[in-house]
Amino acid sequence: MSEDASREAAEPVADPEFGPWLAQASILVVDDEPGMRNFLVKVLGPRCKRIEAAADTRQASRKLDEQPFDVVILDNIMPGQNGLDWLAQQRAIGFFADVILMTAYADLDTAIRALRAGAVDFVLKPFRSNQLLNAVARCLDRMRLQRENDVLRQELRSPSHQIFLRNKLLGGSKAIQHVRETIARVAPLPTSVLLTGKSGTGKEVAARSLHALSNRSDKLFVPINCGAIPADMIESELFGHVKGAFTGAGRTREGLFMHAHGGTVFLDEIGELPYLLQTKLLRVLEDRRVRPVGSEREVPFDARFVFATNADLPRRIEAGTFRADLYFRINVMQVHLPPLNDRGDDVLELAALFMHEFARQLGMPPVAIDDKVRASLLRYDWPGNIRELRNLIERTVILGGFPDDVERVADGDGGGQSLADVERRHILSVLREAGGDREEAARRLGISRKTIDRKCVSWHV
Repeated sequence: MSEDASREAAEPVADPEFGPWLAQASILVVDDEPGMRNFLVKVLGPRCKRIEAAADTRQASRKLDEQPFDVVILDNIMPGQNGLDWLAQQRAIGFFADVILMTAYADLDTAIRALRAGAVDFVLKPFRSNQLLNAVARCLDRMRLQRENDVLRQELRSPSHQIFLRNKLLGGSKAIQHVRETIARVAPLPTSVLLTGKSGTGKEVAARSLHALSNRSDKLFVPINCGAIPADMIESELFGHVKGAFTGAGRTREGLFMHAHGGTVFLDEIGELPYLLQTKLLRVLEDRRVRPVGSEREVPFDARFVFATNADLPRRIEAGTFRADLYFRINVMQVHLPPLNDRGDDVLELAALFMHEFARQLGMPPVAIDDKVRASLLRYDWPGNIRELRNLIERTVILGGFPDDVERVADGDGGGQSLADVERRHILSVLREAGGDREEAARRLGISRKTIDRKCVSWHV
């Protein structure tokens, strides 16, 4: 194999001994010894998705500019520039992959220098193949866990994170069947999709369904609410940053776009993206490269983009708050999510689902949906769509029954009880389910222990 050659396994099979992520990994080997490079390629090639080798740091730098890698296996002592000096330089200009250092010297000074340069693990020469494979598996597990944690933190900022069964578009109406058929047709393609529809119609559910039906389903789905991230933070959140790029940037941090490498980026409320960032997003879509804040390097990446909006983007273009070229770039395939009052009996199916899920989640008995309530649910026009229905069912489970006027409750009336009464009933119910353990009840409710203590004192409980 030549120095610039790469090896990509046809379909590497996951090896349970070394975790589920090795078969999906892209790995770069940097070593000046041909024998060591060939050995590492022979060991890793059949087990990973892609393996490349570089004979020196110049070749390695060129390969990093061409594509991202999940793990770099780096020799330290090489002619020209040693591995640790090269690694420190790369970290400074925006290099995020985990690095395993190969060294023949296991002294404390080398270990300290390796940590300071940004290596996360090292193997001592000579080593057995299993030692290296275990080190790679540890790096991949750590990277996946870090990315999943970042994505979950991002999801918790969104008010839609509590949607049940959120990668399934439920309902038998013609309107939602058409949406499902369209999604099934476009899901296997790399085409960007723009989801439109009123607030609460299930655009994130549709985006997750797109991801689940695509060939990227084993990679991360990264939802980003453009309206929920402060304007002064959104560029760093999306693109990442290097250490010292701005006040408070105490460490290098990979952005959400790179978390989605190989997977799907869902940009919700795209109409709320600041105008200056719209230009940068357009370049990302055209070049498929990301430049972290403060970095000199544009990092190549591959992800499927799905966008959603409840705004009239053509009108915003006329008002000068949304770029026309970005709109034409994202509006390749548009899927419209119908409002709930256009979906017929779907409201009854969704109400039954939410009733079952909230009763289970809150530990309270479900409330029967009788014929009178069914008629009211079908009669109401649901301006808040599925989100409004979900809120109604949650209140109903907490209160223990539907009031006579369902439409009035759907509009937010608590059926004669004040908000304080509803809050008291809910907190005490969760406290009973937790066996009186206030710490556990606070965790389930997402509030502090002090808040529960204060409430219980005021209620003389």
